[in-house]
Amino acid sequence: MIVSGLPLRDAAFLGRLRCVPGRTVQTATLTTMATDKKPRTPSRHFKRFFVRGLAVVLPSALTLWLLVKAYQWVDGAIAQPINRGIQWCIIRLMEVWPGLAKFADLEPGQDKLQSLRREAGLVPGNSSSDAALVNTWREAHVQAWWDDHWYIHIIGLIVAIIAVFIAGRLVGGFIGRLVYRYLERLISSIPVVKKIYSWVKQVVDFLFSQDQGPQFSRVVAAEYPRRGIWSVGFQTGTSMQTIAGKAGDAVTVFIPSSPTPFTGYTITVPQADIIELPISVEEAIGFAVSGGVLCPPSERQPGAPVLEERSGEDETDPTTTGGDTP
Repeated sequence: MIVSGLPLRDAAFLGRLRCVPGRTVQTATLTTMATDKKPRTPSRHFKRFFVRGLAVVLPSALTLWLLVKAYQWVDGAIAQPINRGIQWCIIRLMEVWPGLAKFADLEPGQDKLQSLRREAGLVPGNSSSDAALVNTWREAHVQAWWDDHWYIHIIGLIVAIIAVFIAGRLVGGFIGRLVYRYLERLISSIPVVKKIYSWVKQVVDFLFSQDQGPQFSRVVAAEYPRRGIWSVGFQTGTSMQTIAGKAGDAVTVFIPSSPTPFTGYTITVPQADIIELPISVEEAIGFAVSGGVLCPPSERQPGAPVLEERSGEDETDPTTTGGDTP
């Protein structure tokens, strides 16, 4: 069958529709719908596949970028200072243990000392600054050797992990607790530092305490900021005693912000005024980050569009009809 003015696949589509028993087809209407389709220009194809490529590449690229930035921060703020401290200890150890300097071939002879004096602009026979010159020479060689062996940089991270583990073991003992309390009282006695320390300590205790860690395993919905408006949040615990005296059985709920769920509002609502949602914490965070676009599958209403299914072929887009080739 040939229909004038229609592509071959549209003509075939009209022919199939005419052959369906009990179905009345308005040819003029279908012809108008087919002719009203936008032409598949190269710019539309480029936009479509470019957006699809972004949807595929961006999650992996952003995840890798965050991991790299986190490693760079840890390496620069923690590992490198520890590595410099290890290098300083090696240089100081060579001063008290000449055998280590000989083993590392960093014990200068007379000819090398003369060369170091000339480079420093000193009289060749002046030996008063030899110790400083030798230390500077050793520091340069140790730093160069350290930079040539990139895998040595991980020593700083290993030392940091071991130090944190040892601190945790010491605090678990009687003497360790005494030392920790003394240091805590010392820090709390400094006027400005004590306020910052108390805030940071409360947050750290809240996040890492084994007994009173954050309980974000229950996702709830509460009417906030007013009646009739429901917000998705996380139940974090029970209410304060004074509030419970007025509100009765109440709970605290953290309402995350969009698209930054690590900030938000903490509210106290009666237990009877919240709705427990059968979704995971990850699904709730995705719902908040996407501004409600990523709805959990278990909570999606019948007939609602599914975002995940639109990442492939879109049946309503005329550019996807008949394949990806133009």
